[in-house]
Amino acid sequence: MASNSFGKFLRLTTYGESHGVSMGGILDGVPPGILLDLEQIQIELDRRKPGQSSIVTQRKESDIVHFKSGIFEGKTTGFPIGFEIHNTDEKSKDYGHIKDVYRPNHADFTYDQKYGVRDYRGGGKSSARETVSWVVAGAIAKQILKDVSFTAYTHSVGALELSTEDNIDFSVIEQNPVRCPNAKKALEMEALIKTIRKEGDTIGGIVKCVISNVPKNLGDPIFEKLHANLGKAMMSINAVKGFDYGSGFEGITMKGSEHNDLFNTDGTTKTNHSGGIQGGISNGMDINFRVAFKPVATLMQSQKTINKNAEEVEMHGKGRHDPCVVPRAIPVVEAMSALVLADAYLLNKSIK
Repeated sequence: MASNSFGKFLRLTTYGESHGVSMGGILDGVPPGILLDLEQIQIELDRRKPGQSSIVTQRKESDIVHFKSGIFEGKTTGFPIGFEIHNTDEKSKDYGHIKDVYRPNHADFTYDQKYGVRDYRGGGKSSARETVSWVVAGAIAKQILKDVSFTAYTHSVGALELSTEDNIDFSVIEQNPVRCPNAKKALEMEALIKTIRKEGDTIGGIVKCVISNVPKNLGDPIFEKLHANLGKAMMSINAVKGFDYGSGFEGITMKGSEHNDLFNTDGTTKTNHSGGIQGGISNGMDINFRVAFKPVATLMQSQKTINKNAEEVEMHGKGRHDPCVVPRAIPVVEAMSALVLADAYLLNKSIK
């Protein structure tokens, strides 16, 4: 049995496969009377859609969202918001060669082992196309938290990463296909991705996210800690291999006297090694975290693998795939962050 729902108070349930008729979902728990900017929701989808540039998959999808329920005269009704995004450019024949073959490091094998059946067309439910529904729901969540700012960006592609000397300018993130906040480094990252693509290979990277103007008191001990739910949300995204927040793993090299965030008299802190969360509860400082993405599993080169009969075979990837998933993951990271925070925010309101 698959788990197709996310969230406690604000709950998203999704449906659809990569090469099925459509993708979609139901978002339940949205308060009534919220005036939704439907154009902004579409803008978020456009940031995620394929075919944006030469460094992403060339699948051409309009990704127009069609709302089916829960909105009347532009406002939420308080009832479930149903929505649908049609698949229009699926090319299932591109995947005939893997019908009985498992791609290394892909969900192909584990899905087949668990369920006894798999939709090999574009990966079916294991495809990153699943995240199109998350972005719709996250865009609505952002409008529930209209005063909170979510900014994710590409921090690294492979070993090429932003340094402390690089100027960070959020205004240039959407001005380059890599979505890096430094124009010079963005060009280097883009060139690296193009080189990797020509080799028929793929590469990973790190997304950083900063959430500003966060309300205090979001998150609940013991098993609903805010950072734990953020971690689960990020680790649910396709190809994610790691998550850390605040000082993260780098914090282990510091002494407590260096790591402690000392207070200002207004309750803010002089540093933010805690990443805006202490004891699992937001403290009002910026929340910041990193998400590590692995290289995409499908390569445009030959690899040894096995088939359904447990025989070793050679396969060569075909179809349309991202050489680096990081640039298109940016709106997905923001969307899942917004869903987690909006869920915690609405839960807080319900118990006061």
